[in-house]
Amino acid sequence: MKKPELIRLLARKIQAGTLSPVKLTEELLARIEKLNPHLKAFIAVTRERALAEAERAAKAIQNGQYLGPLHGIPYAVKDLFDVEGLPTMAGTRLLAGNIANFDAASVRRLSQAGMILLGKTHTVQLAFGGVGINHDQGTPHNPWKEEAYVPGGSSSGSAVAVAAGMIPLALGTDTGGSIRIPAALCGIVGLKTTVGRISRYGVYPLSETLDSVGILTRSVEDAALGYQALQGYDPDVLAGLKDGVKGMRIVFSESVFFDGVDKEVEDAVRETGRVFTSLGARVERMEIPEIAEANDLKKRALFIAYEASKVNKKLLSEHFAELDPVIADRMKAGENLTLENYRILRQKWVALEENLVERLKECQAILAPTTMIPARSLTEVDVSLETYMEINGKYLRNTSIGNILNLCAVSVPCGFTADGLPIGLMIYAKPFDEATALRIAYAFEQATPWHNHHADLSWAD
Repeated sequence: MKKPELIRLLARKIQAGTLSPVKLTEELLARIEKLNPHLKAFIAVTRERALAEAERAAKAIQNGQYLGPLHGIPYAVKDLFDVEGLPTMAGTRLLAGNIANFDAASVRRLSQAGMILLGKTHTVQLAFGGVGINHDQGTPHNPWKEEAYVPGGSSSGSAVAVAAGMIPLALGTDTGGSIRIPAALCGIVGLKTTVGRISRYGVYPLSETLDSVGILTRSVEDAALGYQALQGYDPDVLAGLKDGVKGMRIVFSESVFFDGVDKEVEDAVRETGRVFTSLGARVERMEIPEIAEANDLKKRALFIAYEASKVNKKLLSEHFAELDPVIADRMKAGENLTLENYRILRQKWVALEENLVERLKECQAILAPTTMIPARSLTEVDVSLETYMEINGKYLRNTSIGNILNLCAVSVPCGFTADGLPIGLMIYAKPFDEATALRIAYAFEQATPWHNHHADLSWAD
């Protein structure tokens, strides 16, 4: 099967009139129909809406009303985003009656840019987990292995859909790593934005403090295109995307991020320093106490569970036994955090963020492994609650620190294990500095071959 091209390449053809948005949409719908039974990326396909939007896009472009590089490009959204007329189930059949009356703000923004919605993707139940397992609605299949491997979560279906070429762009959310983890495990690009940068209106919440909307794509430029449309009227991130990293100060944080990391992962991420040096950046090693302090605040998961238990109070009280026990037990534990301790913890996080921003005043980015380990087989992870929790922690550790400190980040492929599993490099930038994170990620991507590697899906043909 032919893999769909990157957005920027598709956009050129659409603008030139050599590719119709209708034909592109039909091709991707056919690909979804063929692959989804194997990969379980989509929970709902919006065929009728997609074809209607494709027809409108084609007519508008023919009439000289071209809106830009996203016009006529299909996309998908994680099943936390409201889509008018469809249920927002957030990974549980218990919410099958939760029908949205309006599109989420992010869906509206992409519609205004001329994009075509193809469907909604699977997520971890109530978006509470970094492994990507969903015992209720099904676990998406990591496309890099014929055997069932975990995709990472909670934006699991979005990552699998992009990595398998079923869609060029998908929306996700990130509370503790839910965009970056599946991006790393599935070998694609994941952009985690600063909280508040993109509207969360119409997005089923996990944590009102930490939730952010982000993007999964197969290239950094594609992520930048999507981000530009979602952020509204803020400065143009595309203008400086290709300006390179010469003169930038980029650091490896020696505080926590490399502790206990698999050797293959560490070697691949350390090697990126040589790449950035060759591109003219100043690459240094740096102790950053705020990162270690954020990691030592062990109540991060309890903090999220506290906020999530408020959102899902009715489900927890009336349907506890029907929820996935991996999710329900951990979420209900949030009720044990007192309001006073919740406030104290939040105040500590704010202070750490302020101190870190001051410390990084002369630094543009921090480099770290996105995850401590690559993807693991589903049977290995799901053998017991204890094993699940151990591996879940290894996926979440490096990413969740960035949520606590309110950093923005891009995860970009930086290598593969001997077993052919993707490895992710995480590029952290200061709050609201997504343009710098994307610029650095783009420079690395263009200087290395990893973004040209794609999963072999011949077993699914």
